[in-house]
Amino acid sequence: MRRLIGSLLLLVLLLTLISSVAVAAPPAQEGQTYTIQADDWLSKLADKYLGDVFAWPAIWGATNAKAETDSSYTRILDPNLIEVGQVLYIPSEDEAAAFLAGPKPAAGELGSEENPIIWSFVPSGEMERVSAGADAVADLIYQETGLFIETNVATEYAGVIEAMCSDPPKAHMASLATFAYVLAAQKGCAESELVSVRYGLPTYNGQIIAGADTGLTDVSQLAGKTFCRPDPLSTSGWIIPMLTMRAAGINTDTDLAQVVDAGSHDAVVAAVYNGDCDAGATYVDARTRVEGDFPDVMDKVNVIGLTTDIPNDGVQYVPSMPRELRDAINAALLKIAQTEEGQAALNTAYQWSGLEPHYDTFYDPFRQVLDAAGMDVEALQ
Repeated sequence: MRRLIGSLLLLVLLLTLISSVAVAAPPAQEGQTYTIQADDWLSKLADKYLGDVFAWPAIWGATNAKAETDSSYTRILDPNLIEVGQVLYIPSEDEAAAFLAGPKPAAGELGSEENPIIWSFVPSGEMERVSAGADAVADLIYQETGLFIETNVATEYAGVIEAMCSDPPKAHMASLATFAYVLAAQKGCAESELVSVRYGLPTYNGQIIAGADTGLTDVSQLAGKTFCRPDPLSTSGWIIPMLTMRAAGINTDTDLAQVVDAGSHDAVVAAVYNGDCDAGATYVDARTRVEGDFPDVMDKVNVIGLTTDIPNDGVQYVPSMPRELRDAINAALLKIAQTEEGQAALNTAYQWSGLEPHYDTFYDPFRQVLDAAGMDVEALQ
């Protein structure tokens, strides 16, 4: 009897071990077709099938690659907008890993050390700070993809547009502010794929500021005053504030004593603080960026007006940029934005707290605002 009991216990133990091994080593996953159901989203599917919520760009990219040759798959233009019934391709874990690793360009190809991708930034703030943050982001992208990216900070917005419109392009990707992007897109030189997030939103506001000692308290009082702007193509620093002033009865062409191009949002705040300009416009709240130099800036520079919501800046590519390079950079940026090191670099460059995939149609409401105001986009450059 004891032998029988011992044999049974040994058999149970062996069956338990065999079962645990089977659970620990499932068969290799294969790619599969999937039809979107209610309450699906790509990150949820990535978590379920790939074990990584941040691997959703692989599903997006793999589906679009399949759609190029097989019409039964749905081409997903915006990963935020998927619909029930659309057909996806969920790659295997190996396929997903290869996609997320990105292409490995040969010597001389775009993205190689000999032929780096040029990423141009506009002078949103102190150029040294923007440059340092941009370089840090490029280094992180290299670590994720092996792609060489060379960054630069232009002295004016128009210079970045000109670089993207050159043939061949002198900039392959950019981070243009809203109006500058709309202008570049109208010229056929830029395509939006990522939009930045600040304070949890992909939109922001501009502000009109004035020196506390000027006595200015309202936008309607700006006639005869000197006005500082970051750049003629700055959305929050000129385009939308200009419309705000016009709505308040100020003719920006004739009523202002002088319009001064300060070069950056930080510089506008400093100019108003120092009394070089009576008033100016920046994004909300650019005053915090110069508190280190001017600790009392919040007291000496007042906000006298706010603009309507404006789409954030982001990441745009020239139309000729290969899809596989865009996908690799987008996936890397979205992953980087979830890390502490990446968040610090993005914040240093542009005060970005994250990124979201958004395409050209995201800017259509802004275009409608310009149209309603009777503004010709190209006439403002």
